[in-house]
Amino acid sequence: MELLTANNVWMMICTGLVFFMHLGFTFLESGMTQKKNTVNILFKNFFVITMGLLVYAAGGFNLMYPGDFGIIDGWLGFAGAGLDPGVDYDQLTYADGGYTYWTDFLFQGMFAATAATIVSGAVAERIKLGAFMLYAFLLLVFVYPIVGSWQWGGGKFSTFTEDVGFYDFAGSTLVHSVGGWAALVAIIFLGARVGRFGSDGKPNAIPGHNLPLSAAGVLILWLGWFGFNGGSVLSADPALTSYVLVTTSIAAATGGIVAFVVAASAYKNYDVTMFMNGILGGLVGITAGADLMSIWDSILVGGIGGAVVVGAIAFMDKQKLDDPVGAIAVHLFAGIWGTLAVGVFGDLAGFDQFMVQLACVGIAGVFCVVSCTIIGFITSAIFGGMRVTKEDEIAGLDGVEHGMAAYAD
Repeated sequence: MELLTANNVWMMICTGLVFFMHLGFTFLESGMTQKKNTVNILFKNFFVITMGLLVYAAGGFNLMYPGDFGIIDGWLGFAGAGLDPGVDYDQLTYADGGYTYWTDFLFQGMFAATAATIVSGAVAERIKLGAFMLYAFLLLVFVYPIVGSWQWGGGKFSTFTEDVGFYDFAGSTLVHSVGGWAALVAIIFLGARVGRFGSDGKPNAIPGHNLPLSAAGVLILWLGWFGFNGGSVLSADPALTSYVLVTTSIAAATGGIVAFVVAASAYKNYDVTMFMNGILGGLVGITAGADLMSIWDSILVGGIGGAVVVGAIAFMDKQKLDDPVGAIAVHLFAGIWGTLAVGVFGDLAGFDQFMVQLACVGIAGVFCVVSCTIIGFITSAIFGGMRVTKEDEIAGLDGVEHGMAAYAD
């Protein structure tokens, strides 16, 4: 009983920290975008956390943790609608006595909302609010819980081959890359913001209106990651939880340093947005293997994650893919890197593990792209396209969509 209490209290603290991350995302996205779209950013982030919890309670939790995969063996199962459907869980034995059913739901529900929040930043400043809400809703109803079930729900990924299973400790792929793939598909449907790319194809900067606010968001996210990764230990084990917080922070620090050095070498200036996104890239990168990596491994995983983010932002610009906050570079590209890094560094490193990681990254990617493309077409058909008019975009979504401004003149 005492162990259950300690574990459960730690998991509830971590749940609070992951919830706090949504404030970090809100600050980061608001500051990195234009003043005239601030209310829109706030609205979307409130919608994601409220809708996400309700959807996860209605069925997402039981789709992600089906108990068995009776619909399609290893790939799809469903335990029924609603929380605790027809089962009187013994709170003292649930999760092998680690924590209660209700704590488990709330902790995992916070993760689910995070996947949709990733999309919010990438599509900022030009998506119709209704289109975003439907896209995010369908993402959390179908895509996120199904991919999560393949690993965390005991599906096909967890025993991918006879000897080797996929490994994703806290969600470099299952959370971050899922959100990243969804964001990528959405911005392809939307196209770039007005003025983002010149007639010669070269990118034009559209500065955010409040970098101090974004900086606060990044630091809040780093703090929240103590719950994101620390809670994924799924107990209050003193040795492992404290070690995971160390590897997480080391990777974040290295990711930030490497990103600003690489960016300074390439662009001959000290870009604080690259520094901030490098920290986030290090965090996303270490998330798949935070419990497996040595300190030196954490330095390498985080540092490469920071460099990956800088390279990915440049790649996105060359492809004329407009992501105002760098969400896809951070969550998709660094998420893929972190997942593959499990097969390169740490306790599970080896060729077989790397190939399983690669295969599962590919399967998850294909499923997300195909599913989100279908969702994109459905959303476009219902709303007559996902994008606001050019006139509305120039005027700003705050006035057009909400009839209010974030700041008094």
